[in-house]
Amino acid sequence: MSTSPSGRWYFGWNIVAASAILTLLTVGLRMSIGPFFLPIAEDLGFSRSMLASIVAVGMLFYGIGMPFVGQMVNSWGTRNVLLLGTVLIMGSVLWAVNAQGPISFLLSFGILLSLGLSFISPVAFTPIIARWFTRQRGAALFFLSTGSMAGIALATPAMGYSIPVWGWRDTLIGYAVVLTLVTVPLAMWIMREGAPEGTDTLTKPEQKSTKAAAPAAALPNPALKASDAIRSRPFWQVVLGLFACGYSMNLLGAHAVPMLIDHGFDSLVASFGIGLIGFAAIFSTIVLGRMSDRLPRRNLLAFIYLIRGLGFFGLLLVTTHIELYTVAIIGGIVWAGSIALSSAILADIYGVRLVGVLYGWTYLGHQVGGMLSSWLGGWAYETFGTHWIAFGSTGVLLFIAAWVSVRLPLPGQYIAQARPA
Repeated sequence: MSTSPSGRWYFGWNIVAASAILTLLTVGLRMSIGPFFLPIAEDLGFSRSMLASIVAVGMLFYGIGMPFVGQMVNSWGTRNVLLLGTVLIMGSVLWAVNAQGPISFLLSFGILLSLGLSFISPVAFTPIIARWFTRQRGAALFFLSTGSMAGIALATPAMGYSIPVWGWRDTLIGYAVVLTLVTVPLAMWIMREGAPEGTDTLTKPEQKSTKAAAPAAALPNPALKASDAIRSRPFWQVVLGLFACGYSMNLLGAHAVPMLIDHGFDSLVASFGIGLIGFAAIFSTIVLGRMSDRLPRRNLLAFIYLIRGLGFFGLLLVTTHIELYTVAIIGGIVWAGSIALSSAILADIYGVRLVGVLYGWTYLGHQVGGMLSSWLGGWAYETFGTHWIAFGSTGVLLFIAAWVSVRLPLPGQYIAQARPA
């Protein structure tokens, strides 16, 4: 998988590896709000619902930044977008650790930091990876997802350990410094916009693989506009699925650790249990990535949403360490695939040229879901004293996403020109 058909190392895999590392750092912070949640609330005197509302606004602005990032990547290039995001993150972190009131913390931690993270997110990397890969596009995008899963696996326990030792402020500053030291060299030396002609389908520099070439009837219309795609049914099917994905991921990141603590687990066990989801997902991406280039992607996406929905009910019911770890491992096996499959499906239906912009808009739906669940997790617990409302609604929504996803078009049914939904 690491070489081109001609047997030489394919540079596109360097781009995938660098993108996964950067995604680890940014998604790792975004999905590790749980260990920060109670320390920040106690230190700044915020109620759970107030801090949950700030986190929810941040999730929304993370999504609002996505369409602009997709457009900026096409206009400015991936490298410049990553460097700008690094500046925004460093500035917002320095502001957040000195914030005292809710307005200042909302503007710094909630809004500016979230916008900065959106500049170094999967949306920034999906267009360049889609351009560099054709034959192994599904596998490449799945490997990008390993960054997100590694972020959950490593960042959540790391934050859970470092915050009690050094405090949430020093932990946040340390994160920003590490991010800067990693992002700048990778952006400068690895991110190359110009993919070779034929990408990874070439057998020789001048010869394309006929096996990998798509039939002409399956290719999207080159005159297709983003506005046409947005009016088509498959686009909104992907949006609904990503809405459920964001609803589930951000509820897990913000409220799973507090929920498990409320259910009697100590903070380190809760953080380790949630981190185990990401750890299991790292290894499952290898298998899922292979399957995504061989099986109907819609079926695999529906299966992922279905099993993830069952996992949320499982988290509500666990009472012992072994039950928690078992649910986490099973849930982690299918945790990585939804974003990778959604972006690959968009590229298949609408073409590589539009995937950055369309993925940005669909990811906004992802973050709208994340905003609602981040708010609901705090409000519902304070109002009703139970986590069943937030976590139960997540399971139901994921079941609906599974049903909608299995109705996406198959490769032979991909439309050459989008039709109104």
